[in-house]
Amino acid sequence: MGRLFGTDGVRGVANTQLTPELAFKLGWAATTHFGREHHTSPTMLIGRDTRISGHMLEAALAAGICSAGGHAVLLGVVPTPAVAYLAGKMNAQAGVVISASHNPYPDNGIKFFAGTGYKLPDAVEDELEELVSSYKEDMDRPVADGIGTIVHRHDLLKVYIDYLVSTVDVDFKGLKMVVDCANGAAYEVGPIVYQRLGAEVITINDKPTGININDKCGSTHMEELQKAVVDHQAHFGIAHDGDADRCLAVDEKGEIIDGDQMMVICTLDRLKENKLKDNTLVATVMSNIGLYQAIKKAGGKVEVTAVGDRYVLEAMLEKSLMLGGEQSGHVIFAEYSTTGDGVLTALQLIAALKKSGKSMSELASVMTRYPQLLVNVRVASKNGWEENQAIKAAIDKGNLDLGDNGRILVRPSGTEQLIRVMAEGPSMEELDRIVNEIAAVVKKEQG
Repeated sequence: MGRLFGTDGVRGVANTQLTPELAFKLGWAATTHFGREHHTSPTMLIGRDTRISGHMLEAALAAGICSAGGHAVLLGVVPTPAVAYLAGKMNAQAGVVISASHNPYPDNGIKFFAGTGYKLPDAVEDELEELVSSYKEDMDRPVADGIGTIVHRHDLLKVYIDYLVSTVDVDFKGLKMVVDCANGAAYEVGPIVYQRLGAEVITINDKPTGININDKCGSTHMEELQKAVVDHQAHFGIAHDGDADRCLAVDEKGEIIDGDQMMVICTLDRLKENKLKDNTLVATVMSNIGLYQAIKKAGGKVEVTAVGDRYVLEAMLEKSLMLGGEQSGHVIFAEYSTTGDGVLTALQLIAALKKSGKSMSELASVMTRYPQLLVNVRVASKNGWEENQAIKAAIDKGNLDLGDNGRILVRPSGTEQLIRVMAEGPSMEELDRIVNEIAAVVKKEQG
């Protein structure tokens, strides 16, 4: 068996790769681990998105938990960050999310949070894998009153909603917005929260069928939201993804506002109010150069990490920083959450908008979004590319051509036999030439 856990839990096509048998073993393994760690019969919260396979995997996971003597609390359809928040709030030993985020509906996934609300470190995931591998049908199991229990607590969603509302200190009266729920986990929470704060809310893609999650909607397909914002003459729009751990926005003109722009807006708002620790935002190497320029111009600093929300969070925890995220709209507000939260991110963005008295397009315009071009080069081997003199020379020439007006980023894919070549600068024509020159050298040397 290959490694079960990827960058965000266990993923695969439901019922072939991610089977109910595997879900059962994961439930048993997690209960065994957390039972040992806490010297008790652990309580584990389970939340899921709207995929048709969610019920099946939830039932199998809960059965596995009970078979090891644990207690499963079924939250039903809730955002991923709700599970992280409620695990800590309810003093549970762990939280489990059944979701494949922005993937199409045949896929599903299982990821775990510790009782602290943080994702599990690699060492714990490795232990869970070992336990899954060691599982045997004839091993000793609890009997009689040692068997675990299952309870349904969708009502706990209200606790999470109340908390979200409490994170902003302004109301949204006078604002008209469109929210795209991606037929996913935000379909209930999003509209309720925005309406409770006084916004006029027009909701689209809020009728999940089990097979329409992320289907030409949500943060990966913004066209419908862009049109709806303009048609309804709304002040802005918010697009969630399948498990509601991130969001993107649309301004009143129907233009997309990405995660970089949202982070700049929220950072400048906090700098203005002197509420940003060390005046520092955490962002990844993939963030647009315009983000760095806007933050620097406002007197702030940017801490740069590798691609991935786990690296953003590690840097934030290490230096006690309060705000960080990715261009994809996965943003972490450490004062309020232990993980990315799409509805929370939207609330902070809307609060900054309301306090500014400006339009969303005016707020977003403080950052110049430079053109970016990314080319994926399929290679025979990713090994040794960094020491390759021909590749180095091609990158150096590209950097010389761009000067101070842009940058080049070359990095290997973490999951595929690809080397990614990205360049950023004021001229797309120049970027096209530079990227393809470098890509050709990479192909020749590594292909």
